[in-house]
Amino acid sequence: MSIASLRDIEALESVPLEQRDLPASTYELLRRSAARHAGHSALHFLLQGRADEEPVRISYAELFARVTQAANAFHRLGVRPGTAVSFLLPNLPQTHYVIWGGEAAGIVNAINPLLDPQHIAELVRAADSRVLVTLAPFPGSDLWDKVAALRDELPELSAILCVDLANYLPEPQRAALKAQRGPLPAGVLDFDEALAACPDDHLESGRVIHGDEVASYFHTGGTTGTPKLAPHSHANEVAMAEIMGLNADYAPDDVLLCGLPLFHVNGVMVTGLAPFHRGAQVLLPGPQGYRNPTLIEHFWKLVERYRVSSFSGVPTIYAALLQVPSDGHDLSSLRFALCGAAPMPVELIRQFEARTGLKIIEGYGLTEGTCGTSCNPRGGERRPGSIGLRLPYCQVKVALLDGDGRYLRDAAVDEIGNLCLKGPTVFKGYLQSDKNKGIWVDGEWFNTGDLGRIDADGYIWLTGRSKDLIIRGGHNIDPQMIEEALHRHPAVAMAAAVGKPDAHAGELPVAYIQLKPGAEVSVADLLEHAARHVPERAAVPKDIWLLDALPVTAVGKTFKPALRMDAIRRVFEEETRTLQPRPRIEVVSDERHGQKAQLFVGALDAATRAALASRLGAFAVHFELLEG
Repeated sequence: MSIASLRDIEALESVPLEQRDLPASTYELLRRSAARHAGHSALHFLLQGRADEEPVRISYAELFARVTQAANAFHRLGVRPGTAVSFLLPNLPQTHYVIWGGEAAGIVNAINPLLDPQHIAELVRAADSRVLVTLAPFPGSDLWDKVAALRDELPELSAILCVDLANYLPEPQRAALKAQRGPLPAGVLDFDEALAACPDDHLESGRVIHGDEVASYFHTGGTTGTPKLAPHSHANEVAMAEIMGLNADYAPDDVLLCGLPLFHVNGVMVTGLAPFHRGAQVLLPGPQGYRNPTLIEHFWKLVERYRVSSFSGVPTIYAALLQVPSDGHDLSSLRFALCGAAPMPVELIRQFEARTGLKIIEGYGLTEGTCGTSCNPRGGERRPGSIGLRLPYCQVKVALLDGDGRYLRDAAVDEIGNLCLKGPTVFKGYLQSDKNKGIWVDGEWFNTGDLGRIDADGYIWLTGRSKDLIIRGGHNIDPQMIEEALHRHPAVAMAAAVGKPDAHAGELPVAYIQLKPGAEVSVADLLEHAARHVPERAAVPKDIWLLDALPVTAVGKTFKPALRMDAIRRVFEEETRTLQPRPRIEVVSDERHGQKAQLFVGALDAATRAALASRLGAFAVHFELLEG
């Protein structure tokens, strides 16, 4: 059914989730799909992301066989329930074999390949990993170099396996590359060879997997050196697959394009387990996904050739696709596109839908909730700027807390408070017990750290973040990483990093600095210092602004809401610098939107006012054009 309102969600919930005959584990889910859809395509893989290349096709029977072999290979290498297989891989068929085979043998631990080696090592250790899977040396990839740099720091690993991308090359390129590269490094196993040596029709461990056992770890909370691992149970992931399937009404003739990375819950669930649960097909258009310019260039051709019915992206992807002409391509197979991970500017939605005729469904989710929590209804009213209605079986409420984070009461309709979640997809707490302080309110409700309100029709609106994360193109950046690097400069007394609005990325990191008394340093020197010491390229601040004193709370803590509002003001002042007279801009707190930019522009003619509104609409910031 096509959900149109909260009433439709409640109608679905009249059948309890326990009565929907769900498998106990992700392995059993894949076994059932293989039995029902054995010869049907589960995966199509393109090495280059081009519409005219010949795909590698993997059927459901083959997918389940490779997953079984992977589970057996990991078991032979010492992986047991409670211990982990970590992976550093791009989007490949083998990545799916690792994910679901790792969950069948023990626990799979997904790691962002863009992290530096030290962060990777800490995540491998925190997960109690026995095996690490990565890429063999290959032109254009630095994954093996990262693993080589940390091998000596991880004596607890019983094995390192490598997926060899050269195997996807045609001859004679394949042989030439392997000859040039030489054999795999000593002590490293070839992943495909390890699988080929294992049976594909049963688990050698004889394991019977229960729903409450941990299936996976996904790291969250930014990318500092203190990993925060969120465990997902098999029941969490199976419930998420069922809920997403119900909400999207996936069917075997659906084709989902996976451009988001498979170390992230969106890629794994929305364009992975959920379609696999329904026998649909997944298109993997290149190892780098959306990071590959060729994929963006060929996107509409791929939609036409493979009859893509849905894809998921972040605002930066939609902005990039707007630059690729879709005219002349048959897009009739597309049913909808999902946008999450970062707020989507209303103007970008309007432009994209007008250009393509495609319906964009905004949603919301987080790692601690396995993936999705809410989205605008496909069959009902979409309210731009809202994250929509809660998904079936996912409970959402807004709670008012006191200054110490203690529960006071549930919020009234449209009253802003802390967004809290409960239900079958919500995790039981972080792996490290010291990370769990204050995350639960009013019993078993998880406090997301996001601020929001719920209107009379059940639509959820985010109004701010009590967390300080900067979200750049859907990628979480912990400001502490930036601040620690800046504090190492001898002239810096205090540093605070926040996100500034950006029409392309949603937010970009910037920093405010208070210098030590008598210290002198240029902004250029501070930017150069940040570029050298911030460990992740995406986190290097785009601007640094010097203040005589950073704003602080009554207890002396940096008051970041004031800095975020100042960053909005600076961006909007830059956007309006050519207007005469220059408008006065004030950014204020707002009950409905969290913050609002007020631009006192005077008496503009209609065309200028419309052009200005369109330009400012590219930012995910509520604004008003006022006279005065």
